[in-house]
Amino acid sequence: MDLGLRWKLYGDGTAPPPGEVVRPQERLSWGRTAGLGAQHVVAMFGATFVFPVLMGLDPNLAIMMSGVATILFLLVVQGRIPSYLGSSASFVAAAAVVSPGGANPAVLTGAVCVAGVVLALSGFVIHLLGPRAVLAAFPPAVTGAVVMLIGFNLAPVVADSYWPFDQWTGLLTMAFVILATVLLRGFLGRVTILLGLVFGFALSWAADLLLGPAALPEGGTAPRVDLADVAAAPWIGLPEFHAPQFETSAVLVVLPAVIALIAENAGHVKAVQEMTGEDLDRYMGRAIIADGVATSLSSAVGGPPTTTYAENIGVMAATRVYSTAAYYVAALAAVLVGLCPKFGALVAATPAGVLGGITVVLYGMIGLLGAKIWVENRVDFGNPIVLVPVAAGLIAGIGGVRLEITGTFAIEGIALGTLITLVGYHALARLAPAAMRPAPAPAGPLDHEHTDADSGAGLLLGSGVDAMAPEDPADGQGRPAASGAPEEPADPRAGGARGTGGRPGGGAAEG
Repeated sequence: MDLGLRWKLYGDGTAPPPGEVVRPQERLSWGRTAGLGAQHVVAMFGATFVFPVLMGLDPNLAIMMSGVATILFLLVVQGRIPSYLGSSASFVAAAAVVSPGGANPAVLTGAVCVAGVVLALSGFVIHLLGPRAVLAAFPPAVTGAVVMLIGFNLAPVVADSYWPFDQWTGLLTMAFVILATVLLRGFLGRVTILLGLVFGFALSWAADLLLGPAALPEGGTAPRVDLADVAAAPWIGLPEFHAPQFETSAVLVVLPAVIALIAENAGHVKAVQEMTGEDLDRYMGRAIIADGVATSLSSAVGGPPTTTYAENIGVMAATRVYSTAAYYVAALAAVLVGLCPKFGALVAATPAGVLGGITVVLYGMIGLLGAKIWVENRVDFGNPIVLVPVAAGLIAGIGGVRLEITGTFAIEGIALGTLITLVGYHALARLAPAAMRPAPAPAGPLDHEHTDADSGAGLLLGSGVDAMAPEDPADGQGRPAASGAPEEPADPRAGGARGTGGRPGGGAAEG
């Protein structure tokens, strides 16, 4: 069985000339491959340890399991899809409900573990039926609504948990992240979250030095930066593991994120396909299976859910090197970093005001990526089959409507909003007159934007607002088409060709 562990040396092992790419089964010299692996580590770093902190999970374990998950992913897809698996943003909103303030990490990871199994089973179905099955079950109208629910349900977390501690640090950090996202290009544009954390740490340290401790919302004062735990932590050691705990109510809260992960993974496969010119549709199911298994494996030991990262796709677009060898280097480096408890203590010391400033932008971007899915797929809100269930689902999900099933069991928030949107859309599509029914999903590429962030959070985590839009190819930052590949869309992180149909499910696809 071919696991994709053999690479052919590309040319003389140096960078590819303009107009050419290094394909997944090729590699540069091992020295240059190690350098590319280091770039991939830096690109994924910010989001991969920020999201576990927001979910109340161990950042050291998150970094380590991201490396393990990436290796697992590459083996399952047989080295055909170069991608890095970092911590997923799609579960942060559910974590705020299931484990507020990190109070129930075992219950959270138990629910995520089940979601990973569901994701893997979904990938198996897609592997059997093809990518068309994704659009048939989750058309862009539904996917966009779910992503929007995930992002906008996080607004109270910022207002109640992070912002009150040090609002001025939060405001300045937010301003820095916004400016960095808009103004920076190239590699720096892909690490704006990491830069925001560094800026916020420096700002908080300076504020402690010049202004003294910050006033706490509940009274009293405390330093913004407290490095006592960092000094006490050892340099080498294992991260903190814990076993998952399974509760039905928590699982139902988490499950809607599976829809976002399916869309995200499929979108990243299409993005890599367009950049390399290789047909990867038959590996899409494998990619989703791999992410599901990786998510379950990570959560089974206390780690966060995983997803493919847009940041690393941006690195490939800039360097035109799609070698999976670089990802193995990055994954091994991440495992080693996870064995440094001092690093985890430093991450845990991130000031609340800094997290407040970053998450204001981050959560808003996650929510608006839902609208971006609608725009890119030309979703027709003039059609009541689309408008009515989406409108009802958004209001129910964001407004906190609660549906009491029994005296001890209720559905609310993202779960209820997703249920209303998904069931309502498909029910109306079957009951409506034939002239009103949405067009069937195309057999071609999946048309949507990814959610992550993140990767992460898409545009922000991926490299600024449009940091990877085509530039002058001569400067090495643009994205020339691979030989024989179609012209790429304006944003290589767009996750696939743009649909031309005006109804959910898209129409014929371009490119």
